[in-house]
Amino acid sequence: MTEARQAAPPPGPPGAHRPGRDFAVIAASALSSQTGAAVGSYAFATLTPVGVVAARQLAAATVLTILTRPKPWRFTRAQWPPVLLMALFFAGMNTSIYAAIDRLGLGTAVTIEFLGPLAVAVTATRRRRDWVCAALALLGVILLTRPGPSADLLGLAFALAAAACWAGHILTARVLGRRLPGKQGVEGVAVATTLSSAALLPIAVLIVIRMEPPPEAFLFAAGAGLFASALPYTLDLLVLRRVSPVVFGLGMSLNPLFAALIGAVVLAQYLPVVGWIGIGLVMAANALTLTGPPPPTRLSSVPQTPSS
Repeated sequence: MTEARQAAPPPGPPGAHRPGRDFAVIAASALSSQTGAAVGSYAFATLTPVGVVAARQLAAATVLTILTRPKPWRFTRAQWPPVLLMALFFAGMNTSIYAAIDRLGLGTAVTIEFLGPLAVAVTATRRRRDWVCAALALLGVILLTRPGPSADLLGLAFALAAAACWAGHILTARVLGRRLPGKQGVEGVAVATTLSSAALLPIAVLIVIRMEPPPEAFLFAAGAGLFASALPYTLDLLVLRRVSPVVFGLGMSLNPLFAALIGAVVLAQYLPVVGWIGIGLVMAANALTLTGPPPPTRLSSVPQTPSS
């Protein structure tokens, strides 16, 4: 789950500045994101996924505003469209993935969502190797979800919507990075996050008035904001300016694995062996896409990041 990371300035050259330590920080960020998603899921029954997302976005907006101190009044007319579009993808991506988690479970939903950035990477190149990776990822999702008459089609639709929003978010981030260079790019993300939280807040207020959730629901939502937004955003901002796209992408590849492990340990959402094989195939597909000599059309300046 997660947003500030895509539009930051392009990272440094591959291998720059302690890649091992940077990878550990990125992995910690991914682990924190999935922990936050698991904590937030405890509030789904009374606060609903939309209410949890609103709390998370509000926490993210607060953290990013403090860290970046954005000056939106300096944005030009050409700079506002990608910021507004980014806000739309933030709201859609996080609402969809939390709705998918509520119906499918953490590991399955996050793995399907991961198809979004993988699709962007694959369609940006004509290498046969990347199309093989796409086939591996598709096979992995089929093994994980085992679609059929008894499958939760609405949950699958939510997860695919989250994947589509993540892909749109990546492409929008590239435009935002060109139109808002340097520190302005991170400011643009902060403003987009604030706008998305403002759009979701009225809905969250109506949910609170109607459902009257218990106090612990707000604690779980606050935990989701802390672990799924505030902490990973801070960690990512520390490394995004210097880490290579390969190191960042490989670190983000751990999200499906962490989601499945945390889903099993914290939420008792156990996957069959074939499901674990499916997650492994999706992770392997992403790793193979990232490694090796990049083609000229590769989206090498856009690191992959989770929303959940």
